[in-house]
Amino acid sequence: MLYSALGYKGAISAPHRAAALAGQEILDAGGTAIEAMVAAAATIAVTYPHMNGIGGDGFWIIHRPGEAPLGISACGQAAGLATPEWYAERGHAEVLPTRGGAAALTAPCTIRGWDKALSLVPMGRRLPLVRLLGSAIDYAQSGIAVTGNQSRTTAEKLDGLKEVPGFADQFLIDGEVPPPGYLLRQPALARTLDKLVENGLKSFYEGPIAEAHARTLEAAGSPLRLADFAACEAEFVTPLSVETSHGRLYNMVAPTQGVASLMILGLFDRLGVKEGESFEHLHGLVEATKQAFLQRNAGLGDPRSMAEPAQSWLDADRLDAMAAKIDREKALEWPYEPREGDTIWMGAADAEGTVVSFIQSVYWEFGSGLTCPETGVYFQNRGAGFSLAPGPNQLTPGKRPFHTLNPALAELKDGRVLAYGTMGGEGQPQTQSAVFSRYVQFGMDLQAAVTAPRWLLGRTWGDAATSLKLEDRFDPALVDALKAAGHEVELIAPFSDLAGHAGAVLRHPGGLLEAATDPRADGAALCY
Repeated sequence: MLYSALGYKGAISAPHRAAALAGQEILDAGGTAIEAMVAAAATIAVTYPHMNGIGGDGFWIIHRPGEAPLGISACGQAAGLATPEWYAERGHAEVLPTRGGAAALTAPCTIRGWDKALSLVPMGRRLPLVRLLGSAIDYAQSGIAVTGNQSRTTAEKLDGLKEVPGFADQFLIDGEVPPPGYLLRQPALARTLDKLVENGLKSFYEGPIAEAHARTLEAAGSPLRLADFAACEAEFVTPLSVETSHGRLYNMVAPTQGVASLMILGLFDRLGVKEGESFEHLHGLVEATKQAFLQRNAGLGDPRSMAEPAQSWLDADRLDAMAAKIDREKALEWPYEPREGDTIWMGAADAEGTVVSFIQSVYWEFGSGLTCPETGVYFQNRGAGFSLAPGPNQLTPGKRPFHTLNPALAELKDGRVLAYGTMGGEGQPQTQSAVFSRYVQFGMDLQAAVTAPRWLLGRTWGDAATSLKLEDRFDPALVDALKAAGHEVELIAPFSDLAGHAGAVLRHPGGLLEAATDPRADGAALCY
């Protein structure tokens, strides 16, 4: 039987052990959960580069004792030149490119988010940047051992990446995929992180670093320019929330799909399922997912372009009506257009009661692939989430694209505070619902809830099928019951990356901390 890590002084969960250790070192030095998360975010950008980097975006939900949860949206805007007409003139009239310079069309905002989060830590007690970024700089200079996950992912995505400017020099060995265990150094990235320590995090958006990025991007055919970096800002936001029978749940505002994650759990709560791992459990969550995704796909985008605010989708009467549409015994026929993407989720908690849920992404693995040789930074392809057709998500200068990213946090009625999340693009809301329902509703241990077999409704990369994919560790009788209800079931490998890399951090009312990490990743859950 697997059990969560336990402790009282601090807790952190990350999908790479080095990031978890970096965060623990900051907590052990008296730093806050916010500072620990910055250290972990910088380190994992170096040590798990296929899943995230500093050329992407980030989102935070921060819970501090006695205060309402606070969100930080570090979501980069579309370039000033980025219009459907600009892309049509360059041969992209129907679909936006997903790799290369033209795919890098939104400003990378995650470092603005780090800076915003650190502003919440009083100056008198804040640890210096050199301490927070020290582990990341050391790994970039000295090298990382390439994980099996990175090696495998690089091989799988190589055809779309190997010709992108700068990618091969940074992430390949003489044009070949580095094997697991290869010592991969990133000296240019180390120099960039050093400059951030010397000149402050704002120097990523002005001066030599931003100028180098603007030159690389323009030369590679991106619409991003220096002015787009200067205009990039993170903002404090009030997270979306929904009240359930178990407590109040929080997630990130539009243009992220956080509203879909909350809708799924709000709908499932209304079904009154009593037994975990039953047909009613899985079928109920899958059908709730379909209802939430139909609403998400029809209306979610930049909040300035939406017909109504996402919080209104969480009104009790709206959820009541949607829950009434769910057939308890039969699957809704299901073709739809899923969202792709990969990222990392991390959580942290400190002894003073602050709990952080954080997510950082470059969208697809290695993002656009475009890598600046001067800085070692590669840029996200999050702009691929825009549409060139009219609608709430149509590409417009300054607009923010649909985001799969959504860090989750829950204030449970008994006083527990749970931060949880996952990578996995389209699967993020589904994995969140699995972890939350298993732990909160059906009493499974936190680590066991993360480890248990999972599912994914929707197609995988390079596959047009919208089947319900189940890890083949489920009870065969349950699989048969789902098939009999009309679900198009496809079995996938146990502990599959397709099921996401989840994690969770929990604070009990008496101060006890728990942490869990996903065996599908290369991470660690540390409490002490």
